[in-house]
Amino acid sequence: MSSTTEPLPIDRRLRQETLFARERVYRFGQATPLERLTLPGDEPGPEIWVKREDLSAVKSYKWRGACNRMAVLTADERARGVVTASAGNHAQGVALAARQLGVKARIHMPRSTPRVKQNAVRHHGGVFVEIVLSGDSYDEAVTAARADEAANGAVYIHAYDDLLVMAGQGTLADEIVLSGHGPFDAAWLQIGGGGMVSGVSNWLKTYWPAIELVGVEGVGQASMKAGLAAGHPVALDQVDIFCDGTAVRKAGALPFEVCRDTLARVETVTNAEVSAAIRVLWEQLRCVSEPSGAMGLAAVLKNRAALAGKRVLIVITGANIDFLQLGLIAQSQGSAGGHARTIRVKIPERPGTMLGLLDGCFAGLNITDFQYGKTDADGAWPVFTLAADNASALAALPAKLTAGGYEWTDVGDAVDVAFRAIALRGDLLTAPLFLRLDFYERPGALHDFLDQLVRDRADIVYFNYRQSGERIGRALIGLDFTSADARAAFADALPEHGEGYRSCAPVDDATRARLLGRA
Repeated sequence: MSSTTEPLPIDRRLRQETLFARERVYRFGQATPLERLTLPGDEPGPEIWVKREDLSAVKSYKWRGACNRMAVLTADERARGVVTASAGNHAQGVALAARQLGVKARIHMPRSTPRVKQNAVRHHGGVFVEIVLSGDSYDEAVTAARADEAANGAVYIHAYDDLLVMAGQGTLADEIVLSGHGPFDAAWLQIGGGGMVSGVSNWLKTYWPAIELVGVEGVGQASMKAGLAAGHPVALDQVDIFCDGTAVRKAGALPFEVCRDTLARVETVTNAEVSAAIRVLWEQLRCVSEPSGAMGLAAVLKNRAALAGKRVLIVITGANIDFLQLGLIAQSQGSAGGHARTIRVKIPERPGTMLGLLDGCFAGLNITDFQYGKTDADGAWPVFTLAADNASALAALPAKLTAGGYEWTDVGDAVDVAFRAIALRGDLLTAPLFLRLDFYERPGALHDFLDQLVRDRADIVYFNYRQSGERIGRALIGLDFTSADARAAFADALPEHGEGYRSCAPVDDATRARLLGRA
């Protein structure tokens, strides 16, 4: 007589493996801290606790799952070596384990992988790691790694769709439970393939059954949300890669099974909202998070009012960010202090109207970006990015513009604005003068310069300014005069230094010619 044993449900198997992972992962790394985050501003909000996985040896939580999986390799498997695909963080975890275990690892990474991540993999893996640049996307790197596995017999270490990897990631939740700072009302957990969210949510639900677990995905990479809606994992046609650490086309099958039961819902965040969260982490914790690492906070900030008074948990999943991307994030609308919006406003093309707009509707707002070039004899469409410390100041702007008789439109996603394609028709100008202006970044300084020196004396025909975060703002300004004599008189009387600005001088003839299209 024979009997069969039903396999344990995946949630029970994952809990069991997380207990085993406790003994394995700390051979390779140390526990990370849990810190309190105080939100800026006076608006009500939640009490936020942050799990600092960015402070691990590989600046990401990914070492946990990779090391836990590789710790159980048999002698035969170690001799065969391992192979994997990664955009960066998982690769570092595999490299760390490979070096400590003495196992050869081939890591397929997309050709677009930033050099900083490639160098980090080499640093952690040393002679035990070989990087193979394969394809232009993570999916293409996976295809190459799987072909490598089949051809060479190496053991494939999956980045997320593996029970032991999921359990390894769950050890960060174990540290949270043991910290003594719980229980929490809610946890907002970012999702890529689902390895971290499944391991963490499973463990948190075990000890705090009442906790609300919310998954967070980028608007352009919400594969888990799509899968939960369909009832099974589905592949997205396109994936936004701004948050590259979570840019996965299809959620893992095993993580999906867990998340279907543990997550209350999945919410999405925009790249601008993530950029704003990165700024908050820097200003409050001096933490430089990679975009995917800030997604949980981005969702909490988005729901700040609704979460007021609650105790909320988030995870900074990593800090492996390319230095050049920091500049893009710092210049984005989302990272502007407080609240911001970018608008295009129609005004009559005559002297004084631009200042009238600044004096009236924009009074009390901070201009962080100003783009304009004259392309029409009668009307102008300058673009402004405006910021305020509180949402109410910006919320009142549409009514002010309407009352002032202005036509306007939101252009936060406009391609010409993003690429600063500022057109200018030189044939519409009579006697142009272009100035390089360096002014002190304080409220009203730019307005004061224009008010004192330009008002009613010239027509503003070109403006290119973007706030850089320095104490000095830099702008390229074009003014048009009724005659060459009027231009000369203005230039002769213009002080090089003055109240509110450090320097102002005409540009050279070559620059002037290029701006006018006459080079």
